[in-house]
Amino acid sequence: MNYLSTRGRAPELGFADVMLRGLASDGGLYMPQTWPALPALPASYADAATAIMTPFVSADVEADVFAAMVADAYAVFAHPEVVPVVELGADGHLLELFHGPTLAFKDVALQLVGRLFDHELKRRGERATIVVATSGDTGSAAIEACRGRDAVDIVVLHPADRVSEVQRRQMTTVIEPNVHNVAVEGTFDDCQDLVKAMFADEAFRSEVSLSAMNSINWARVMPQIVYYFTAARSVAADGGPVRFVVPSGNFGNVLAGYMAMQLGAPVHELVVASNRNDVLTRFVESGELSLGEVHPTHSPSMDIQVSSNLERLLFDVHERNGPVVETVLTRFRAEGRATVQDAPMSEIRRNFSAYRVTEDQTVDAIRSVYDDIGMLIDPHTAVGVGAARQAPPTEVPTVILATADPAKFPDVVEQATGVRPPLPDRLSDLLDREEAMTRLPNNLDQIQTFIRQL
Repeated sequence: MNYLSTRGRAPELGFADVMLRGLASDGGLYMPQTWPALPALPASYADAATAIMTPFVSADVEADVFAAMVADAYAVFAHPEVVPVVELGADGHLLELFHGPTLAFKDVALQLVGRLFDHELKRRGERATIVVATSGDTGSAAIEACRGRDAVDIVVLHPADRVSEVQRRQMTTVIEPNVHNVAVEGTFDDCQDLVKAMFADEAFRSEVSLSAMNSINWARVMPQIVYYFTAARSVAADGGPVRFVVPSGNFGNVLAGYMAMQLGAPVHELVVASNRNDVLTRFVESGELSLGEVHPTHSPSMDIQVSSNLERLLFDVHERNGPVVETVLTRFRAEGRATVQDAPMSEIRRNFSAYRVTEDQTVDAIRSVYDDIGMLIDPHTAVGVGAARQAPPTEVPTVILATADPAKFPDVVEQATGVRPPLPDRLSDLLDREEAMTRLPNNLDQIQTFIRQL
């Protein structure tokens, strides 16, 4: 399996090189050359994950080594099913993706990605500097995956004062020699642009052996494909179609659902759930990408206006024409808006719908789910519930992705229900732990200088 850049001007690479590079040399994102045929899936989550992902990695990772890494990654999850599906009453089902070490769905991918990085770097006798932009959850999951590992240093950029206290402390209280946190005076989009600018600087990239664990990295998206297969099997044992509702910011999670469709998962429809920062909903409705102001919300991990992974979808629906994709995205970043033609938009709308959920609707969803069935949900999951309630009724089973434990956002959950969700025992002293971070302006030179000095 080789991988292509969505911009069409970078050389094809194998899995290990794609993982270590993160972003293609032409600024594009890597996509697999083909969608492989899959075998019948084993019953356990780890075995199913191994079967689904092996075609993407087999040229670079021995089969028994990869299977052991997958088993080890998911052994740290608190639930025996890893990502269980639970009943949500009239709203359908919840796919609980938050049973990993940092209580958010990013653990599902990053617990494996950290092991893959360490394995490949040690095999090459190399060391890498991983730089991650986070809107709240990716940072802590990446840190947890990398802490104490011999072959990597990790630098996490988060938007200062725009993540929850629990999210921040899950990053800044990990005191390890190879872990470094930077609070950037700006938005998540600013953090993401800084990371992309560092990758575009080939001299700097080489100097510090730069790599990435954001969902710009194919290795981050790949493990997320798995739970669409296992969730569909849970709610439609006969193999029938399933509608998935996905709280969406950077588009990686819902993109994994689209990729699962290409691999044969019985995905009937993908519903994109947006908060007030509704660039994705506006795009699906109008066919136009348009930049807007980033508004702080109850669901901060979705406070984004530039959804990087949309580039991968545009590449696929434009028949993998890299220059066309580059033209659209260059215009979008230069002018703040760009239009996608009717034919690719028809293909997108065939598979996706999208709905925006207000702050009041978010709080109402948290409250009503608690009142109806006694379950606490976090605000991102609540955006998914709000979108599911707006979607047309269907006989197809609906699965809403629950992306974080409510304990990560205790203030809004308590505001909605009167109940403050407790942190699990292993994190019960989180608010008392020592923090370590550096606050820096939204300035590429200063952040590159900081990284060089590590």
